[in-house]
Amino acid sequence: MMIAIMAVAGVASMFLFSMKGLLDQLPDVIDSAGKVRDAVDRFRNKGGRTPEVDEQPLPLPEAENVEEPDCLEDAERQPPAAA
Repeated sequence: MMIAIMAVAGVASMFLFSMKGLLDQLPDVIDSAGKVRDAVDRFRNKGGRTPEVDEQPLPLPEAENVEEPDCLEDAERQPPAAA
């Protein structure tokens, strides 16, 4: 009889723990649903058009040319850094 009571208590505690986990995620799910609804409204109000050709992303800046000056002696030169 004692084992049955402990088994029921264990199942009940696992159920409550899982319900608490689900309910803790509920506010984030509601916020995400609101963001999706707003994005769909903006898309529908825009008429379903794709962005104009002028709205292309900006190009990435070029890497600077970093070279050691020739005035350093061989003992002062650093080996290239490992990637």
